[in-house]
Amino acid sequence: MDKMTVEQVKKLLPEITDEQDPLFQQLALDSRKGVQTLVAKWRREKQKALLERKRYENMSKLEEEARAAGYEHIAGVDEAGRGPLAGPVVSAAVILPADCYIAGINDSKQLSEKKRFDIYQEITEKAIAVGVGIISAREIDILNIHNAVKKSMQTAISELSVQPDFILFDAMEIDVPFSYKSIVKGDTASVSIAAASIIAKVTRDRLMIQYDEQFPQYGFRIHKGYGTAGHLSALQSYGPCPIHRKSFGPIKEHAGQ
Repeated sequence: MDKMTVEQVKKLLPEITDEQDPLFQQLALDSRKGVQTLVAKWRREKQKALLERKRYENMSKLEEEARAAGYEHIAGVDEAGRGPLAGPVVSAAVILPADCYIAGINDSKQLSEKKRFDIYQEITEKAIAVGVGIISAREIDILNIHNAVKKSMQTAISELSVQPDFILFDAMEIDVPFSYKSIVKGDTASVSIAAASIIAKVTRDRLMIQYDEQFPQYGFRIHKGYGTAGHLSALQSYGPCPIHRKSFGPIKEHAGQ
């Protein structure tokens, strides 16, 4: 084993999956400081992965309860964009397979932009079905934001290629022709709702980046329509644009209504 360089050990360790592997046992006895550093790092990463798997299992309990009750296709539903001053509200519905595992999945607000995108990609690859509902700023002004969120969720469910037989909502009560359960802080309690929150958030962020190209003076790419100081300053200078929610107080103020 002493003939193996530290660099060779570094390349080899990621291929070892079990601490009881004879090769790992030999490496654990290697007296070189560099090898011991790598062995310690391997153990930390495996412990982290184990804890992440356990967290995922805990977030899957609502889905497991629904399956135990006889439901097969369980959809998680969540929205993004309830609070911004501009842009649409977007909802997503996601049905994940029973044997699915997506490391790192969580409430979209708890993830970095890069991590959200990576998990978004994995969700779209592994999900049984994904549906999205988009309600424009103009419709929000007509319906009010609460009803607009409901409509976006109903649209997302209708866009699923596989009909659900049970739905998990994030703290919403909606009239749907399916059995459902509303979960407070559901995006941290259910993998399906967390998946929906990520799909909705990434979809909406992409739309706001496109709007930034149309209306670059507002900085939509940066704040995604939320009422930041920069956004309010731009409103002061330029007034509202077509994607601003004119029924929202700060927009009424700058529109002179």
